[in-house]
Amino acid sequence: MSIQAYQRVNQQAEPPRATEYRAFAETTRGLIAANENRADLQFVIDALHKNRRLWSILATDCAQPTNELPQSLRAGIISLSIFVDKHTSAVIRSNADIDVLIDINRTIMQGLAGDAG
Repeated sequence: MSIQAYQRVNQQAEPPRATEYRAFAETTRGLIAANENRADLQFVIDALHKNRRLWSILATDCAQPTNELPQSLRAGIISLSIFVDKHTSAVIRSNADIDVLIDINRTIMQGLAGDAG
């Protein structure tokens, strides 16, 4: 079995928390790289867009009546998504720091890792 086939099978079999953790890890790595290479504006915008999209997907999922998370957690995720959206716009205007977005994502990753343990 090729490594790519193994990775596909592994991703299909992983629990939802692991999938969410992996999505945050990949997105956060992109933000870190963008923060280190602010001169490449297109790279920075792409990384910010991916992060904004991740948070938008989470907020949309939390807004669904079929979502089984506690209401307070769903509301918190939606609020964070709104903050991420606004802060991302501020970063693009060069009025804010990417580190805030990285810190938020890392905090979420810690929570997801704690759920897995």
